[in-house]
Amino acid sequence: MSADCFSFVVYMIHACADRWSVTPSRVYKALKKSGCLYQYLVPGYDILHTQSTNYVVRDIEEYLRQRKVTA
Repeated sequence: MSADCFSFVVYMIHACADRWSVTPSRVYKALKKSGCLYQYLVPGYDILHTQSTNYVVRDIEEYLRQRKVTA
């Protein structure tokens, strides 16, 4: 994973934590459990990092909802 991709993932974890009023650690665990980190965010970095934060957070919410994982 490149440094830019890593920074994006960390940023999105904190954005989700802020939106959902939970700790970043809790978000990380949910993203890892659901496969969102390595099956969605990292492979999709080239496109996702060009989208708005709100768009990506909503996409992550939908990803987790479909996999019945909560943060």
